[in-house]
Amino acid sequence: MRRVKRSWMQAVPLMAICLTSAAYGQASNSIVASNAKLTKAGDGYQFTEGPAADSHGNVYFSDVQASRTYKWSVDGRITVFREESGNSNGLAIDTAGNLLACEGGRGRVVSIDPSGKISVLADDYGGKRFNQPNDLWIDPKGGVYFSDPIYGRAEKSQSGEHVYYVSPDHRRVTRVIDDMVRPNGLAGTEDGKLLYVSDHGARRVCRYDIAADGTLSHKRVIAPVGADGMKLDNEGHILLAEDGILVYDLSGNQLETVRVPEKPTNLCFAGPDGHTLFITARPAIYTLRMRVAGAGFERQKAGP
Repeated sequence: MRRVKRSWMQAVPLMAICLTSAAYGQASNSIVASNAKLTKAGDGYQFTEGPAADSHGNVYFSDVQASRTYKWSVDGRITVFREESGNSNGLAIDTAGNLLACEGGRGRVVSIDPSGKISVLADDYGGKRFNQPNDLWIDPKGGVYFSDPIYGRAEKSQSGEHVYYVSPDHRRVTRVIDDMVRPNGLAGTEDGKLLYVSDHGARRVCRYDIAADGTLSHKRVIAPVGADGMKLDNEGHILLAEDGILVYDLSGNQLETVRVPEKPTNLCFAGPDGHTLFITARPAIYTLRMRVAGAGFERQKAGP
């Protein structure tokens, strides 16, 4: 464990950003709110990814190539949260208010507490560092699933590109998926019974049953797309960042597509009531008012 330099945690105001918007007209059964507008909330980044909302609806997101983490507040203000982030990608916030980050450049998953202390949750398997931890999901017990693909020219450290599980006490790391081409986004149901994982390399999204010890079984393909990030809503839909935001039911039927000017990389539900869809899209970030809220929003609001 080591303490984060204080400067990492200082919020640095950014220049005000001119917002652009496009009106949406939806069918009555759309998960997008009636007459909602897709709003550009920020621009000029290198490669945005990994959005995660806190209990107040603020969002932390990564600029992977710039090795920087930002915070978007519900009032629209954007500040730098962390410099030299280890090329962090996927982010998540646990029930104690700690920010978990997949540091792809350092081959590890870390937890940053509200005071700025960093704890390493996982940095090796079988005595070898991970490839590029990419995305993660925290289960109801506090265990952490994360994907470990390879992108760009990075050298392979593990035997392949796999998915791992960190036990709730953070003492044990288990490889739970070893047959994917290139795993990427993942998300689980609020009851902790199902995990959805994108095999970006094989262009398909798979569903698994979760056992009491965190291991997975009964793999089923539910969507023939090479999704990046994903999230679940409170009505039983899974939202996939691909060519637009693709909306599926949990059985694998596509219901609609939310169009975004740039190719989306990831998303989360945010805002005071959990009805704001926050989308990372490479050089930009967008927000969109939704009819639905994020899965588990009420439980999240009860947290710190």
